[in-house]
Amino acid sequence: MTDSSTPADESDGPAVFPRGDELPDEDLSPDDIAPFVADTSGLSDINELATAEWKASTTADERIRAVLKGTVSPNTAREIADTAAVSETKARNTLNSLAEEGLAAIERTEAGTTYQRDPDRYLIEQIHRLSMADDLVDRIQAAKAEIADYRERYDTDTPDELLVSDRTLTAEELSDVSHWRTAVRDVEYLRAAYRIQQAKRRTPTSNLETSVSDGGPASTH
Repeated sequence: MTDSSTPADESDGPAVFPRGDELPDEDLSPDDIAPFVADTSGLSDINELATAEWKASTTADERIRAVLKGTVSPNTAREIADTAAVSETKARNTLNSLAEEGLAAIERTEAGTTYQRDPDRYLIEQIHRLSMADDLVDRIQAAKAEIADYRERYDTDTPDELLVSDRTLTAEELSDVSHWRTAVRDVEYLRAAYRIQQAKRRTPTSNLETSVSDGGPASTH
């Protein structure tokens, strides 16, 4: 008899159970359960297992792009290759192609060639994502209020002025300097995103498409 207090769609079990003749003859063992797509036989280290699964579910180019996107400082092709689980030659060729697309920045020095995500492209992408938010004005006001609070608390206009002042800063005050700098940066990003958002709202999509296809601003005549 079904318990009327528990709705059918909230049952802990499946709606249909297998019949006796559908059950396996022997009990399942842990070896019969394979949570990984890749062949993990012979692998015992968790990092090796994760890498094997990553390789099985992605292409080499996808892994290189993912590693590049996560870089915050220059890396050699070998370093990126090791992280992306590809050959150094493959990494270098793909990174050079990404640099031609404007997705990677190359720095050539006497010590060798290094790669990292293009900082300008990454910044533009961040601001573009922000421009799609509906609460930009509220976020700008919140960041400005935070900055005003820091200015009043420390009686100075910028976090750098506080940092180079004669006073010895405590760990909490140094943390405030870091958060203050972040708030200042956020206001700049949010304002840029807001301007883009307003420009998109004022400009009909058809005009934007014409501008792109003509390689210049759309005609207003």
